[in-house]
Amino acid sequence: MTRRRRVYEGKAKVLFEGPEPGTLVQYFKDDATAFNGVKKSTVTGKGVLNNRISEHLMSRIGEMGIPNHFIRRLNMREQLIKEVEIIPVEVIVRNVAAGSICTRLGLTEGQPMPRTLVEYCFKSDDLNDPLVSEEHITAFGWASSQELDEIMSMTLRINDFLCGLFTAIGIRLIDFKLEFGRYFDGDEMQIILADEISPDNCRLWDIATNEKLDKDRFRRDLGGVEDAYQEVAKRLGIMPEGGPNDLKGSNSMQ
Repeated sequence: MTRRRRVYEGKAKVLFEGPEPGTLVQYFKDDATAFNGVKKSTVTGKGVLNNRISEHLMSRIGEMGIPNHFIRRLNMREQLIKEVEIIPVEVIVRNVAAGSICTRLGLTEGQPMPRTLVEYCFKSDDLNDPLVSEEHITAFGWASSQELDEIMSMTLRINDFLCGLFTAIGIRLIDFKLEFGRYFDGDEMQIILADEISPDNCRLWDIATNEKLDKDRFRRDLGGVEDAYQEVAKRLGIMPEGGPNDLKGSNSMQ
């Protein structure tokens, strides 16, 4: 296979140029990071599981009419996606208090939010992704008011859908992060969902026990990270074909 040009490498994924113009190949790594890359490790099979989980959730979201970058899964660790111009704003959706908001606002972890709360962060590792307002976003030209309206509308629909999907399999969606981008097709531009949706960027708790089934197990040294990700995949009905024995997958990159 021809070795493709590496376009970008993040903490959990690598992007390569795609086989056709306007496409990229997204490779999911086993690397685990927390606290903006300060804490690092490797979780065997995490990339395989996140590839499958994100494929499933992006496909389901697409079926409900929300455009996203996912085209198809290529293999255990890679998927073909649309190339987008990423908007440098992370969208944080909070249904239950957890993580940084508890420290910032003195909330108790597990406390239900009065209503779904949507926060924005400027996407910058160097600045530790600081919280920003709509005023910052529009003033600095990261996105227009119209684009933010579209993003908010899609975000709330995604939250409603994912809350229902996870509740049906005994999981509470505590909070999650979304990224959006501009997809150009000729002279047409469309705001679409990008990045991934997986236990790496969602907080997922078992409804009955409040057991954490997400990256907080790594952040807080709780152990059982791989088991938690596997449990999410099992409940979604998408464990890799060979089950746990298949999780290593190919470690070769383009």
